[in-house]
Amino acid sequence: MDTTTADPLVGRLLDGRYRIESRIARGGMATVYLALDIRLDRMVALKVMHRSLAEDPAFVRRFIGEAKSVASLSHPNVVHVFDQGTDNDVVYLSMEYVPGRTLRDILRDRGRLPAREALEIMIPVLAALGAAHQAGMVHRDVKPENVLMTDDGRVKVVDFGLARAIEATNQTRTGVMIGTIGYMAPEQVTTGAADVRSDVYAAGIMLFELVTGQQPYDGETPMSVAYRHVHDTVPAPSSVAPEVPPLIDTLVAGATARDPGHRPADATAMLVAAVDTHRMLPRTTPPPGTGPLRAPTGTQQFGMPTGTRSMPPAAPSHTLVQPRAEVPRRRRGFRPNWFLVSLAAVMVVAVGLTGWYFSLPEYVTVPKLNGMNLAEAQKKLAAAGLVAREAEGRYHEKVGEGLVLSADPADGSELEKGSTVTVVLSLGPERIIVPDVTGMSGNDARAEVAKAGLTVGNVKRQANTEVERDKVIRTSPQNGEKVKKSARVDIFVSAGLVMPDVGGMPKDQAAQHLTNQGFQVQVNEVDDDAEPCTVIAQSPKAKAEVDKGAPVQVTVARCQTDIWEWFRGDNEGRDDQQFSMVPGVVGKNVGDAQTELRGLGFQVRVQRLANGGVVQYQRPLPNSERPSGSTVYLWH
Repeated sequence: MDTTTADPLVGRLLDGRYRIESRIARGGMATVYLALDIRLDRMVALKVMHRSLAEDPAFVRRFIGEAKSVASLSHPNVVHVFDQGTDNDVVYLSMEYVPGRTLRDILRDRGRLPAREALEIMIPVLAALGAAHQAGMVHRDVKPENVLMTDDGRVKVVDFGLARAIEATNQTRTGVMIGTIGYMAPEQVTTGAADVRSDVYAAGIMLFELVTGQQPYDGETPMSVAYRHVHDTVPAPSSVAPEVPPLIDTLVAGATARDPGHRPADATAMLVAAVDTHRMLPRTTPPPGTGPLRAPTGTQQFGMPTGTRSMPPAAPSHTLVQPRAEVPRRRRGFRPNWFLVSLAAVMVVAVGLTGWYFSLPEYVTVPKLNGMNLAEAQKKLAAAGLVAREAEGRYHEKVGEGLVLSADPADGSELEKGSTVTVVLSLGPERIIVPDVTGMSGNDARAEVAKAGLTVGNVKRQANTEVERDKVIRTSPQNGEKVKKSARVDIFVSAGLVMPDVGGMPKDQAAQHLTNQGFQVQVNEVDDDAEPCTVIAQSPKAKAEVDKGAPVQVTVARCQTDIWEWFRGDNEGRDDQQFSMVPGVVGKNVGDAQTELRGLGFQVRVQRLANGGVVQYQRPLPNSERPSGSTVYLWH
């Protein structure tokens, strides 16, 4: 059954960066997934801590600190830690993806390994541990499950610092020992303390298991195994597998001494002893069915199928093992000079260590690249012995287009000479072109603006005779302009024709104005007490939105033959009333017209027809006589 289909994290994008493709393996503290880093376009292994740990604040704090320390540890036999993060309830590590399988998988397939092959695995493991010890770090959980064998034959150690982070959790405050009991040093069992010599002890147990196919102690309960670590001496591997050379017995005995003071001082010291042991072992043909490490079809990293892969032949160059010095046969009856023999042995070791030292990979420091163009960055990396790889660029408001925004690994990192540094160039400030939404409906225009990554501002309606009603006239900023992402864009929608207010206007002027605006005008006269020939009603009502060419009905008070009859009737009993001539103010500025009319004793009422400050119509008409104090209406 495919176990990944039920895993809720598969298919999820963590932290906006890591898309989880499949589950690789599940352990006691974490689950490992294969994921794609979409930012750098590379596959990584994501180790996701189990929920019980992720919910413990003490663990998270210690975990972040340990992740930073491990990320600074750059060594070819250590699985590199790229990143650490949290995404809601998920706490994870982003690590180098190592296609291959674990040393535990190899032991299951092979049972046990010849002594030389076992050392060819242990030597890079000890080199990785030695680098960590020199950096002040202790692994605390050395075991075959934490050793990976890559496709191309390299050996990688994983999970540095994780056990130390576990020590900070609530789970360890009830007497639970941190580590794997089969590889736990006596002092870890008795006091819980661990130092570099505890890693050496675990390495010795692992070497025992490699050459014998089993751990030195077993028992019905974990505590019974822990008891034996404290009170028993690890037996010689040859007592379990007689073909194991005595040199291996000696190496295991030194590494697994119960007293930490009797062990090699750290993994580097054990590495020197392991290299020397390897050189002194005879080159024998391995028993049938063993041979060089070769992964069968369907091998895996953390249990992940990867296809047929082969491990390197005996003593590959990456293990730093030099060819064994040939020892001349002793003649019968010859009595050796032990001083010369001792001197020769010292010289062999010295020569071997010298060869080992000079075969170490050369490490260089990543130079500072930020702000350079690509050509400059490539030149500087080449001068340092590194190779540049250009990744997908990113937008940045302050770093100019084409300049280095970031590098991975970052400047100051230690890398093996010839390694690749991924360079991310700035695309400059991100700008978005305002889309052309002219002629769209308001809703469609809003959707198009939002789709472009911009913010919809106000949607305003404006009278417009050229654009169909409810369609977009324009935007502000205008279409084609480049603006910042999420910038606000206002949308202006056509209201078509807006019915002007012609109430109170003389009939002829109202009809003329409406016709000029594109309406079909019908005038109806009715008897009314209002001033003759003036508009008393209109349909559609003022300010209504209508289409061009729409019919309009205007109702006016019936026009009398002699308007003075209406004035006399309206002003009956006021024979002493003074009359003044109404001047013509059409075409004048509204303010000037008001001043003039008020100076003659008239009241003024102003009504707006369109945007403009010039009088277009007036009532009463120019040169009409009206009583002092009468109201003159102006339209502009």
